[in-house]
Amino acid sequence: MDNGRVGEFLKGFLIGGIAGAIAGIIYAPKSGRETREDISRKSDELIAKAKAEYDVTLEKTKKSYDGAIKKLKELEEEALQKVNELEGKFGGLTERGKEAIEDNKSRLKRAFDAGVETYKEEKPKKSS
Repeated sequence: MDNGRVGEFLKGFLIGGIAGAIAGIIYAPKSGRETREDISRKSDELIAKAKAEYDVTLEKTKKSYDGAIKKLKELEEEALQKVNELEGKFGGLTERGKEAIEDNKSRLKRAFDAGVETYKEEKPKKSS
């Protein structure tokens, strides 16, 4: 429950409680002093109930907030773990790619050198 809804709930609770208490006091046949005492007592009761409701709502809000923070931390840890896994895989792929390039360069150089040697050997034969 967000703070706006909590505030509206508490406001409605207080207004309804006060209206009910006033209606009950007005229609009760009592003296002015008794009526004032009843109003004071009912007001104290309503304030205590409102405070209790506020405390309960505040506790629920804190629990929800703590739960959300815990879940966010779990998701953060999970994301970091996935990033580390991907870095490891990517690093391995990069290393294998470098090795393959070096191997291909080496084979290409040997083939080129062999071609040059063959050319050098065949050139004098053609001249004769």
